[in-house]
Amino acid sequence: MAVLLTGGTGYIGSHTAVCMLEAGYDVVIADDLSNSAADVADRIRQITGRDLRFYQIDVSDRAAVRALFDENDIDAVIHFAGFKAVGESVREPLKYYRNNLDTTLTLLEVMAERNVGVFIFSSSATVYGDRNPAPYTEDMETGRCSNPYGWTKEMIERILESACVADGNLSAVALRYFNPIGAHESGLIGDDPNGIPNNLMPFITQTAAGIRERLSVFGDDYPTPDGTGVRDYIHVVDLAKGHVAAYRYACDHKGFEAINLGTGVGYSVLDIVKTFERVNGVRVPYVIAARRPGDLASVYSDPSKAKALLGWETEKSLEDMCRDAWNYQKNRL
Repeated sequence: MAVLLTGGTGYIGSHTAVCMLEAGYDVVIADDLSNSAADVADRIRQITGRDLRFYQIDVSDRAAVRALFDENDIDAVIHFAGFKAVGESVREPLKYYRNNLDTTLTLLEVMAERNVGVFIFSSSATVYGDRNPAPYTEDMETGRCSNPYGWTKEMIERILESACVADGNLSAVALRYFNPIGAHESGLIGDDPNGIPNNLMPFITQTAAGIRERLSVFGDDYPTPDGTGVRDYIHVVDLAKGHVAAYRYACDHKGFEAINLGTGVGYSVLDIVKTFERVNGVRVPYVIAARRPGDLASVYSDPSKAKALLGWETEKSLEDMCRDAWNYQKNRL
């Protein structure tokens, strides 16, 4: 039996592949390489000393997904594949709705054909919208998303909830991520976005490396301790281990469950910059820029449900996140 990781050569998918292999599970990866590289599969093999099967396919392609299931004994799907740039989703909403919904629907339909009943979904804290106060808990109302990317996550959660009601044998867990940063301690895999980074830590590492001239900090007048936005940053390896725990949970439970994966602690943008400089002994030039539309002052999780249901909690510190991110950037150079 093997677990299919769609988008498994991406940032979070690759780290989850490592953790699944190290936990003793067999892994099959499907990725169209639109935002990753094929050699990531080789790096995963190098880290773990184990083999995996890799398919370069678009998982909205029903024929290709059926062929993959026919060639492998798949017992669960962890679904990462999807477009994820917030700004791009505003500019090209149809692209996001088509891709993110189609990939999910195709997987669920093929799973139903093959009697595969475990589905772990890469969701997001964006589903909480802009009206809930931090810390976010899973019983809060979702929706009122500020961009099409967030709405695709919300819609897919509703699809999974409905599918579980219709099929009593289906187990689906939506893992609501907060802000994953860092990299594997080996420095072999990490966050390597195409073009200009959309997220804070790759922009910091590229600025420290001289690839970018300076970091723009969007707003310093929020009602937070230093005026910059506060987020719940979680080490990507801790996040990946959360998927292993969610897989084990889903194998023994039926129905739909939404679970936060975060630390429960908020750090500001300047907290991250200053910790990165201190831990790594490098300078990160930055300027204060205007607020971005739609940004919230403070976003962080209540992770107690993950501890109660999955037996999972974070282990790595902010210093670990900054150190590992810089180590990966130096290796890429």
